[in-house]
Amino acid sequence: MTNDLPQPPWQMDWTAEARQEFDAMPADGRQLVLAARAELITAPDPYYRGIDADARLPHWITVRPLASTSPGGPHIADLAGGRGWLIYTFIRRHAEPQITITDAFWT
Repeated sequence: MTNDLPQPPWQMDWTAEARQEFDAMPADGRQLVLAARAELITAPDPYYRGIDADARLPHWITVRPLASTSPGGPHIADLAGGRGWLIYTFIRRHAEPQITITDAFWT
């Protein structure tokens, strides 16, 4: 029997507002966001659930639920100790799972 469940890399899309925020970032912010994007789309679980599940992430990114009452809802990827972030949702559709970035910020 083969594993027919979708595997990474995941599809990723941006809301129009998040894409505009990304495009307005300085070059160093865009590079870090793109590096975080690469981590998220290749992760077995983009929500990094479990104890020490994000231990394999680079030291400059942490992932957590946006609201502790909604662990399966939107998540935030904090970048560079809070200099920026991505807010995203992982939709577990059977045929085409997808990450959607709804907010991007860089100081």
